[in-house]
Amino acid sequence: MKKMEKEALKRSGVDFRRLGFALFFLVSVLVYSSVSSGGIPNSMFLAIAALFGAYMAMNIGANDVANNVGPAVGSKALTMGGAIVIAAIFEAAGALIAGGDVVKTIKKGIIDISAFGGNVDPFIWAMMAALLAAALWLNFATMMKAPVSTTHSIVGGVMGAGIAAAGFSIVAWGTMGKIAASWIISPVLGGVIAALFLYSIKKSIIFQDDKITAAKKWVPVYVAVMSWAFVTYLTLKGLKKVWPHIVDVLVFLPDTDKPTFLVASTFGLIIGVVVYGLVKSHMHQKEGIENSRAGVNMLFTIPLIFAAALLSFAHGANDVANAIGPLAAISDAVTTGGISAKAEIPLWVMAVGAIGISIGLALYGPKLIKTVGSEITELDQMRAFSVAMAAAITVIIASQLGLPVSSTHIAVGGVFGVGFLREWMDSGISHEIREEKEMIADEKKVLKAFKSELKALEEKQGKIQEDYERIVELYKLIVAEEETLKAAKKHLKNAEKVKYVKRDAVKKIIAAWIITVPAAALLSALIFFVIKGMLT
Repeated sequence: MKKMEKEALKRSGVDFRRLGFALFFLVSVLVYSSVSSGGIPNSMFLAIAALFGAYMAMNIGANDVANNVGPAVGSKALTMGGAIVIAAIFEAAGALIAGGDVVKTIKKGIIDISAFGGNVDPFIWAMMAALLAAALWLNFATMMKAPVSTTHSIVGGVMGAGIAAAGFSIVAWGTMGKIAASWIISPVLGGVIAALFLYSIKKSIIFQDDKITAAKKWVPVYVAVMSWAFVTYLTLKGLKKVWPHIVDVLVFLPDTDKPTFLVASTFGLIIGVVVYGLVKSHMHQKEGIENSRAGVNMLFTIPLIFAAALLSFAHGANDVANAIGPLAAISDAVTTGGISAKAEIPLWVMAVGAIGISIGLALYGPKLIKTVGSEITELDQMRAFSVAMAAAITVIIASQLGLPVSSTHIAVGGVFGVGFLREWMDSGISHEIREEKEMIADEKKVLKAFKSELKALEEKQGKIQEDYERIVELYKLIVAEEETLKAAKKHLKNAEKVKYVKRDAVKKIIAAWIITVPAAALLSALIFFVIKGMLT
């Protein structure tokens, strides 16, 4: 009891410290926004919205960032502390450097802002409700250890508040249909691509007798492909908001508003060729590689660390808008007195998003990192590398085909993919199950033969001594055979129960994905009516 009491006090102390840090950040944002906008009409709305935006940013850090570093932690390529430090730095850097000066405040055109008729107050209330609802849903999902899409959360929040403010006609239902389609497209694409990469690695390296020679030949190729994918991904998704500034400096680039796939893939190809040469040279100099799966796994550790950092940078650049997009809309509406589809983002608003994501990750991220990294399926460096590759390549493919995808669904789908591939490919278990079934069939035939012989002897008239001795022997053989058959059936049942992907985790996560948009929408609508009732 004393040990339990001591452990409970220790845990509660940690929880209180986390809560204290979180509240300090929220109060600091509230105070700063109040002081900096004190002379502006409706500054109270801006201060409260900043509080909601900071809360949303922390929840993005707690839930969404796990997809970038979870596989690296689960595979032991990074420690939990190292992953949090790397992710926090690169998430903040992505948000501040490549987050952009202008963000569409109505994410992906979910609602038609003209339906507000230029009436600023309902618009502000709707954006506040959307922020708070999305943050509360993310908070709940994190508590339930379910990685969900932060983009879908804010989309649901904006949709619900828009409906509450102006009716169902305000929603762009075609866009919502595309988002619903992404619930299937994202995890399936991510899972298939991750499984294909893992299968390729197994076929070209792991299944070879001389794994060292195969690794020296193929690891540089895989790392070069990774480099191409991540540079292309980073250029397309992480630099698109600051691309005009890059074009001004690098005048030889095409004068476009955002990077084209050709330019991005060319950058990726150049870096990929350079990386291939460097890794190949390093591999030929490397000695003492163990000719085993563990030895090959170690070769993917450093690429995984780079992947986690680059994914975090791109995520910070893109998903910071989920926290500060509505906040920027409110800031613009309060300061200008009007409603616009785009809004300039003050530096302090961008900082709220960047710092909030990092704080949320540091305080509450480990729970979801463990879920993604180890509680869905067991990951090693090769499997985690395949998941990271799927995250980058799926986004590249989807962006070129115009398909709506979720980075959360892609990453978790990739984890599902490598787990299910293991189940399908594990010849050891399949062979064991096949052998057990064959043995059970043989044992049943032997048992049937013994029972038939026993029946014939028992029905025989004029038995001699040898017959009685055989009857006794048959009884013993039948008992032994039944025990053997019972043990074989039990062994078969245990073998068939071996699943590399935890079904309960799959069901819980998919259920959370499906209800994210409607749950956030319903919550947002309720919050909008509460705000409206309090202020009218």
